[in-house]
Amino acid sequence: MRRSDRQINNFLEITDILSRATTIRLGINANPYPYVVPLSFGFEAVNEKITLYFHGAFEGYKHELIKANPMVCVEADIFYRYAQVEDSFTTEYESVIGFGKAMRITGNEALKGLNLLMGHCGFNGYTLDSCVLTYTNVYKIQLESVTGKRRLIEENAKMK
Repeated sequence: MRRSDRQINNFLEITDILSRATTIRLGINANPYPYVVPLSFGFEAVNEKITLYFHGAFEGYKHELIKANPMVCVEADIFYRYAQVEDSFTTEYESVIGFGKAMRITGNEALKGLNLLMGHCGFNGYTLDSCVLTYTNVYKIQLESVTGKRRLIEENAKMK
């Protein structure tokens, strides 16, 4: 990372950013261009490992690309504002980038992933019935590597 002074390696800080982010962007290998799609998500952090969950249809471009090559990149960010610092301009933000393998999951594991997604989207305690799995694909990505980055102007550092 070019600006190592902005790099976040602390696991709890990274999971904190994910807990406040509303969307992930999934980067999937395609030919000749990468394909990026914004997604609602849920996640869990166990033993310093982050597992992300998302859902989608049984067919479509995202599904086809993951089936062909499940190695993916995930990005989440929180934009605060554009700001002027002396004679230049910058953006205040926090972000996370991770890499892993997208795997389709089924059964109780898929229901767990969907319930984590629902909780992250503000519907804690809403219980999904297993019938949703008849029309919804659920995927998980256990992040193999993850880093964060932050740019906050000192007077606003307390807003996070």
